[in-house]
Amino acid sequence: MIEYFILSASSFSGDIDNLFFVITLIIGFWFILVFGALVYFTLKFRRKDGVKAEYITGEKHSETKWTHYPHYAVIAMDVVIIAANIIVWVNIKQTLPPKDNLIRVIGQQWSWSFVDAGPDGVLDTADDIATVNDLHVKVDETYHFELQARDVIHNFSVPVFRLRQDALPGRTIKGWFKPTNTGSFDIQCAEMCGYGHGIMGGAITVHTKESYDETIVQIKNGTYESHYQKRMGTKTPLPSNTSHTEGHNSFAVLLASIF
Repeated sequence: MIEYFILSASSFSGDIDNLFFVITLIIGFWFILVFGALVYFTLKFRRKDGVKAEYITGEKHSETKWTHYPHYAVIAMDVVIIAANIIVWVNIKQTLPPKDNLIRVIGQQWSWSFVDAGPDGVLDTADDIATVNDLHVKVDETYHFELQARDVIHNFSVPVFRLRQDALPGRTIKGWFKPTNTGSFDIQCAEMCGYGHGIMGGAITVHTKESYDETIVQIKNGTYESHYQKRMGTKTPLPSNTSHTEGHNSFAVLLASIF
């Protein structure tokens, strides 16, 4: 259901959407039930002339069952939610399927650097393909990523993939995704990381194999204008010295002019 509102473009996005749907369904059921009961009993037992309220001690089974049975039902629903979460967590976060490609993702204030391992599938070799704020991948292929941060905590977020993962300084965090739709999609930093957090975006372009090969040739030749560059082409360039925060040309003023 969620994909009707937010595009779903990875192999595991459906699992996460279904998990949210189950949680929403359970919470919605209890909300309607409790609110309906509240309205019903408010009207049924409202103050009436000549009718005196009866004092109930709550010691009889016929009285306590109205507390115990809903309690047991809520616990059962909680077990269902926890079990569903564990299944999705293990399948997505704890299990790495066989990879087709390997990339390194590096977050720094305030941009993303990407390194594709290239044809040999090994990082830090001569055929690596490095880009900034612009990641290119092939549709229906499984990518493993090594996520790092150079300065503060960032969060690598691709909403259409239902992918979010913190990037922590001094650690390399591994994960994976498998794109299922072609197109250009947003990459965001979903963790407050300083002045430029709002502009720490990028683009991931999912290609067919033929389109991917053509794009890589253009990148190597220096003739490729990325989707992110086109989108940011009219924006005010950021100064190289981001420590200056006062005056007409301050970083804060330039940052505000971007939006």
